Amino acid sequence: MKLLESLEFKKMLSSKEDQMNAIIEINPGAGGTESQDWASILMRMYVMWAESQNFNVKKVNVQPGDTAGIKSAIIGIEGDFAYGNLKSEIGVHRLVRISPFDSGARRHTSFASVFAYPEVDETIEINIDQSEISWETFRASGAGGQSVNKIESAVRLKHKSSGLIIECQQERSQILNKEKAMKMLKSKLYQIELEKVNKEKDERDSKKLKIDFGSQIRNYVLHPYKMIKDVRTNIERGDVNNVLDGDINDFIKGFLLMSK
Repeated sequence: MKLLESLEFKKMLSSKEDQMNAIIEINPGAGGTESQDWASILMRMYVMWAESQNFNVKKVNVQPGDTAGIKSAIIGIEGDFAYGNLKSEIGVHRLVRISPFDSGARRHTSFASVFAYPEVDETIEINIDQSEISWETFRASGAGGQSVNKIESAVRLKHKSSGLIIECQQERSQILNKEKAMKMLKSKLYQIELEKVNKEKDERDSKKLKIDFGSQIRNYVLHPYKMIKDVRTNIERGDVNNVLDGDINDFIKGFLLMSK
């Protein structure tokens, strides 16, 4: 039965890019520490989901928050149909809870945005004019003391025509970080082209919400009751801890069936 379900699921992922590895970007909304903490919870959820699917996870660029959480995160998820699954997560995610950072124990609402795009491989040709690329190098963030990186191994790539800026500090080698940054640039440019090509297809579901703060795709309510609801598919889950621990396949499958 599980094999049949798996085959049926993969039928829904028929586009070439669906089979590719995925790159996920997570950014907190307004709200400082509270939303930065929420962004880190989402990052953990996706890492745990990927590990449950036996996918490889690489934290390409994670910027820690000033007090807690993260200011931004880019993570790579490597596995068959990683992007096909995770395109369902693109949008704004809204959290309602009693804030652990509020001494008055008041309820807070936080937002974080998630964006996924396919990681292109050597089989896809993306032509990039090298004259449109500029590079900066800087020291990768470290633990400090003897562990701090004294060599400028981290890189920042700027692509003139698209306005894209990509930072990579995953590797200890500047050369390897440059290679990774170029690969990420190609992936982003490929996603931009996909969006142009699929513009008509995207119009098929006017039910889709815009990806901006205040128009969430999913609500995670932890107080005064516990419920996670996808506003696109109306799928609800009351076992919020399991979901936040990476059990999100119900939401993924529901979205793909709706988008079929």
